[in-house]
Amino acid sequence: MQYALSLSKLSAALAVAAALAFTASSAFAAKNVVIAVDSTFTTLDPYDANDTLSQAVAKSFYQGLLGFDKSMKMVPVLAESYKASKDGLNYTFVLKKGIKFQDGTDFNAEAVKANFDRVTNPDNKLKRYTLYKNIAKTEVLDANTVRIVLKEPFSPFINSLAHPSAVMISPAAIAKYGKAIGQNPVGTGPFKFVEWKQTDFVKVEKFDGYWRKGYPKVDSITWRPVVDNNSRSAIMQTGEANFTFPVPPEQVELLKGKPNLEITVSPSIVHRFVTLNTQQKPFDNLKVREALNYAINKDALIKVVYGGYAIPAEGVIPKDVQFSTKLGPWPYNPVKARELLKEAGYPNGFESTLWSAFTDSTSLKAIQFIQQQLRVVGVNLQVLALEAGQRAERVESAPDAATAPVRMYYVGWSASTGEADWAIRPLLAAESFPPKSYNVAYYKNDAVEAGIAKALVTTDPEVKAQIYADVQQRVWKDAPWINLATLQLVSARTKNFSGFYVMPDRSFNFDEIELK
Repeated sequence: MQYALSLSKLSAALAVAAALAFTASSAFAAKNVVIAVDSTFTTLDPYDANDTLSQAVAKSFYQGLLGFDKSMKMVPVLAESYKASKDGLNYTFVLKKGIKFQDGTDFNAEAVKANFDRVTNPDNKLKRYTLYKNIAKTEVLDANTVRIVLKEPFSPFINSLAHPSAVMISPAAIAKYGKAIGQNPVGTGPFKFVEWKQTDFVKVEKFDGYWRKGYPKVDSITWRPVVDNNSRSAIMQTGEANFTFPVPPEQVELLKGKPNLEITVSPSIVHRFVTLNTQQKPFDNLKVREALNYAINKDALIKVVYGGYAIPAEGVIPKDVQFSTKLGPWPYNPVKARELLKEAGYPNGFESTLWSAFTDSTSLKAIQFIQQQLRVVGVNLQVLALEAGQRAERVESAPDAATAPVRMYYVGWSASTGEADWAIRPLLAAESFPPKSYNVAYYKNDAVEAGIAKALVTTDPEVKAQIYADVQQRVWKDAPWINLATLQLVSARTKNFSGFYVMPDRSFNFDEIELK
């Protein structure tokens, strides 16, 4: 009897110990987050990235002097404050003190100078050079004060410094890794880089020396590219991922029905369009370009391809970008399209190619839909979705407009500065022909060029709005693109996960990320 009682007491003690151990392990369980996205990453160097996603992921380990909150409101990050001179040429920044990079290097004025000297050196051939090329020099005034001097007044400059590419990289890491810094990032952000397997994942873990005390609130993030829409939806249902973006339109209702998941729909400044190579036949003919705009049923496109989560393009720039002008949408009129093609000398239509900058399932639907619509008016297209290497070779590296192989190109853009300059200049200025930037339409209009230049040095908001309105009206009339839609952003998260937001430019804000 005494022996049985001892066994009973021992069992009870073991049960209590096990319960306490479980409670302790639960309280201190690692908070590892998995984020599923729709494409692979091109580089982890934001200054050399040409896609929003790569820059968004880089926010794990990188920060800039300024940034945007989840609503695209500008906020200070590594800068304490700044002042601009009356002539618009000098910007003086006071930096926050006591911040270190993840390799132990001090963040200071010398670090700021090293980063801007790197991107403004044309020999480095960084993809974001165009955004910062107006910087004449960066001067160290003292350890925590830096002055940026411009070549000429540049009214969007502060917005440019809040762009996700304008980050601070450890000068020691730049010296150590050189061109390989894109695979070995070292910043001041909340997470430090662990591993990047090109097609599988990028993993980051909590940086214990992060300057914001108490942050981050999770231990690691694994960024997983899952190109297939069904697969991305499936891993949310199985709990393999905590967050996914974008949710494929055809999967929204299914995920809405899962009790452990929550769907969020938010507005965006993400514009979808097809560029037309205006330097080559038949797209050098305005009537052809107009015909193609009339030939696409935007409402049907939005319903069939985007599941209703978009609005027809109302202009060259989405409405939530500063200085945008409403000009459309372009009406659907296939009869008018056929008339214009006949007037242009193509009564039987023509053949061409349509490439997509994206390989996800939704984009494949988009180019197939466009192919079907244009076939109705006699335009027969071969369609192809380009992988990253193909994009770089066939589109982004073309040395000459006259021989560039691109004809029609389904693509998207979000002006991550929140201002009209970065929605227009990289896409429509003559200086932005590939390989320098992304004017894949090879569009040039002297009046537009003059307007872009004038707007850059104009500080009066009302005058600037008038200039940009004129520029947008001229571009809309010239129709270098088939203007399609402005997307709505649909994401899904598990209900125990919070503090992660898709921003209007399709980037991410996860300052308050938490897993319960």
